[in-house]
Amino acid sequence: MTSNDIRFDCRHRGDGGPLVIIPRIDGAPLTELIDGFEIAAGMQPAGDAYGGLIPEFFRFGPMQDHFLGRSTNTMGPKTPVLGCECGEWGCWPLMARITATADLVTWDSFAQPHRTARDYTAFGPFHFKWPQYDDALLALSAKISSDKR
Repeated sequence: MTSNDIRFDCRHRGDGGPLVIIPRIDGAPLTELIDGFEIAAGMQPAGDAYGGLIPEFFRFGPMQDHFLGRSTNTMGPKTPVLGCECGEWGCWPLMARITATADLVTWDSFAQPHRTARDYTAFGPFHFKWPQYDDALLALSAKISSDKR
């Protein structure tokens, strides 16, 4: 099984706006990966629909817990990994099942809850080795902490 690399981009929205978190898998923003998948699959609407998560807009809890699938279970067993480009995650979220084992963290079973007929079985799964995933979460946590100062 091939493992993927994950990082979390953290940028401010607009000029001094809230912090936005976008997962980057194998160097590509998840927003671009899902846009490409949806467009190629002929889904409508598709393209530029997703944005990062904005912790300030919704109480996800610690992002380390959130990206381990232990966030608020507001939409069932899946975790929002992207929100809408408008900034509200519930508007147009990309959901994923996040499963952690002793060696790997896996993102799979992607879904768009507002378009339940869409088939995302060919998107992912993404497998991340623990040490690299943990390093990415620690870097994300440090960025969020330094941003609050």
